[in-house]
Amino acid sequence: MDAVRLILTSRRALAASGDVAQIMTEVWQAQALAQAIGSRLAVSGPPELRGEALGLTELAGRGCGVLDTPELDTGELRAAQLTELGDARQALLHLGGLLGEVGIALVGIVCSAPDEGTYWQCMEAIDAADESRDRVLEMLRKLADRQEVVPEREAG
Repeated sequence: MDAVRLILTSRRALAASGDVAQIMTEVWQAQALAQAIGSRLAVSGPPELRGEALGLTELAGRGCGVLDTPELDTGELRAAQLTELGDARQALLHLGGLLGEVGIALVGIVCSAPDEGTYWQCMEAIDAADESRDRVLEMLRKLADRQEVVPEREAG
């Protein structure tokens, strides 16, 4: 499945999550998907994105690592369903939106955390989601810079 479709599925699932356990599972899924997309971009994306994509892979991996791993069947793991990136810009735009929503969902949990462990897990996951989103925004900036350079070359 392509990246945008998986991201949209994640956004819908996160929005439909009711309790803390469901939200945390969807946050983990979103970070795993960000890690898979970052990995794919690092290997086969535009050359100017590869360093930032590798950073996204590491940060999103940390985002998964600070959370309890949910019990999911292989078929439920969205990151494992990623078969193609499609348009890198569109994938990154949607991924940035998902990571922003992840941060908002985590803030909601922090405000009413049932215990200290959940509170600190969420705080670390918020940090990882925010840093991951920063990497996505940097890659979008680099893509925009590349788009500006190409027309200048064609005009010259």
